[in-house]
Amino acid sequence: MSKISKLFKGSSSSSGSSSSSSSKSKHHRSKGGPSPQEAIHRLRETEEMLTKKQEYLEKRIEQEIAIAKKHGTKNKKAALQALKRKKRLEQQLTQIDGTLSTIEFQREALENSHTNTEVLKNMGFAAKAMKQIHQNMDVDKIDDLMQDITEQQDVAREISEAISGPFGEQFDEDELLAELEELEQEDMEESMKSMGGLPSVPSSKLPSSQPSHRAKTKKRAEDDDDMNMLASWAT
Repeated sequence: MSKISKLFKGSSSSSGSSSSSSSKSKHHRSKGGPSPQEAIHRLRETEEMLTKKQEYLEKRIEQEIAIAKKHGTKNKKAALQALKRKKRLEQQLTQIDGTLSTIEFQREALENSHTNTEVLKNMGFAAKAMKQIHQNMDVDKIDDLMQDITEQQDVAREISEAISGPFGEQFDEDELLAELEELEQEDMEESMKSMGGLPSVPSSKLPSSQPSHRAKTKKRAEDDDDMNMLASWAT
């Protein structure tokens, strides 16, 4: 094999290897695909572009209507051409409306999918954290611990009841009150005996506390004399 053929073979092989490597890199990029944020951003840009085109078409339709009205029956050819352009613009506007609806639906679906993915990712992260927390916990040990705590609480309650209860002998309070009344009655009877019994009631009638008839007559006469004296001074 000549040097020229070897040279061309080497260049072809190098070019083939470079083209294969570039195709591999392209395949790798296409396999990875765009991120959800990038796709949503692209869809929003497309929506903005179509919205601007929609506004432009609406203004063009108004202009064509104005041209058709301007010519009217005076120049029917120009008026008909304006109406034809208006119809084509309306068709484009209808197509853009449908495209916008489709893009909006796709964007919302992509946003919901991205949100659900993030939610599931965070839920999985929280589940791993919870698993890590519960890894060193034994349910049987927890049950035993709770049982021990309950038993110790019962013991503490019994000790408190024993400490706060009455100490020493217990007596019936009603019996003690009855005995106290008997002692008071006996003491009263002994006091009466030492004083010689109850005092006797007098047999004679006590004088009445009301004034006698003679005293009333005397008082009335004195009052009459005073009134007569006052009358003589007045005359």
